[in-house]
Amino acid sequence: MLKKNNYVVILAGGIGSRFWPKSRLKTPKQFLDILGTGQSLIQTTFERVRKLSYLENIYVVTHQLYVDDVATHLPDLPIENIVSEPYRKNTAPSAAYISHKLAALNPEANIMLCPSDHLILNEDIFIEKCLKAFDFSAENDAILTLGIKPLRPDTGYGYIQYHQDDLDIPIRKVKIFTEKPSLEIAKSFLDSGDFLWNSGIFFWSTKTILPLFSKFLPEMDELFLRAKSVYNTRNEQAAMEMIYMQCTNISIDYGLLEKAPNVFVMPSSFGWSDLGTWQSAYENSKKDYLGNAVQGENVVVFDASECIIDTPSEKLVVVQGLEQYMIIDTGEILLICDRNKEQEVKNYVAEIRRLKGDRFS
Repeated sequence: MLKKNNYVVILAGGIGSRFWPKSRLKTPKQFLDILGTGQSLIQTTFERVRKLSYLENIYVVTHQLYVDDVATHLPDLPIENIVSEPYRKNTAPSAAYISHKLAALNPEANIMLCPSDHLILNEDIFIEKCLKAFDFSAENDAILTLGIKPLRPDTGYGYIQYHQDDLDIPIRKVKIFTEKPSLEIAKSFLDSGDFLWNSGIFFWSTKTILPLFSKFLPEMDELFLRAKSVYNTRNEQAAMEMIYMQCTNISIDYGLLEKAPNVFVMPSSFGWSDLGTWQSAYENSKKDYLGNAVQGENVVVFDASECIIDTPSEKLVVVQGLEQYMIIDTGEILLICDRNKEQEVKNYVAEIRRLKGDRFS
């Protein structure tokens, strides 16, 4: 059952640089149909969360460059629910901004904060978990995150360790957050049995989160407090321009969640992937009998296996003799890369920016 105080906030301001060259500054990942489903990732996310909240309680926080893109992809979303950030300052300012804005609108606001570009295969279980999480954050002075039971020692995800005192209860107290580990450490996390992947999906009430911002990020909190009188008015955007210029660039995980004493996690399994890399896209794509995931109407493969190939439909592409490669062609950029090196794509983009400027980023 939907509740009037429950709000869903979709974060959609990132670039998705590990999905380069498809995801670029002008066309970031959330607006792409990565898996060939006929919907962009943000459209899929929006349709999913409509089952959790009233339409007027769904908000999208995005960079000012993408406001029109959000409106185009989500025509049912009220235009005033597209929240524009003037600068990219990571997720802590995004969370502070929307929490203050919704608190000014509804002091009883209970918020789910989620990324715009993740894959969830079992939506029924996801919805069930989220409704329980909403109830928990509404009834407790606590932050709750959904932790994903790990399937492998993945170095591309953050991890959450939980206390094992009450293993029979569905919600556990968080012990530590750990950023992307080395392979050896990731293996030890799996062996210990008390680590989960950090999904980046959080639940909190404004009554819980705002005192925590005041305690752990007081300078940032003070900036957003100053704008209290202009939230949800025509003067809000001008105020944000000034505030964001002064905000620290910091993630909500590092700036607040790692320090807060009242953070809990709900272990979950609902077919989740952050679709953060071409490897994750490959794992979640349909494949031919040789394990090739192909998007492109004129791709011909000879003696190639376990490749991910994404090319323009009008272009004839012939691939021979490659195993576990990425072949990504945007028309302007062609990437041919060992799939096992896909975590390096972000570094390649940085080097290309150094050599060629921003034209290809």
